[in-house]
Amino acid sequence: MRKIAFSSLASIAMVFGLVSLAVAQVNPNTLVSQRKAAMILNAKYFGPIYFMTIGRAPYDAAIVTRNAEYLSVISKLPWDDFQPTTAGAANTRFKEEQHRDMAKFRGDAEALQGDVVKLVAAARAGDQATAGAVARTMANACNSCHEAATSFQYRFPTK
Repeated sequence: MRKIAFSSLASIAMVFGLVSLAVAQVNPNTLVSQRKAAMILNAKYFGPIYFMTIGRAPYDAAIVTRNAEYLSVISKLPWDDFQPTTAGAANTRFKEEQHRDMAKFRGDAEALQGDVVKLVAAARAGDQATAGAVARTMANACNSCHEAATSFQYRFPTK
């Protein structure tokens, strides 16, 4: 009786284990959708900072500080969704050849996150000039990544 109960429990555990492995495989299109959503949030909170610091919108230190602090979290979100399984996904504009050099891409993402740390520090200190310089650096980084890694057409105006 014990052998039957044990083998039944072992079989059930094995089935649940296999099912959980199958469920853990994320659909590549879901990963693409999630990273797009994270990028949209990055643009939503970085755009006002950038346009304030280049003089296209009135500068509001409270908004710059708030948005910079949001970016300190949001800027970390999209990068782990750039998985090899998303190469060739139907709803991506990430160039397939970029999957071959993910180390450079991840390095650029880390550099951007470092710039966000500088932006937060400048915003908290009320240093509009430094915040503007960092925001221009970030806009150039966004633009160069869009040019190198995606077919996405938006660019921050830098002139």
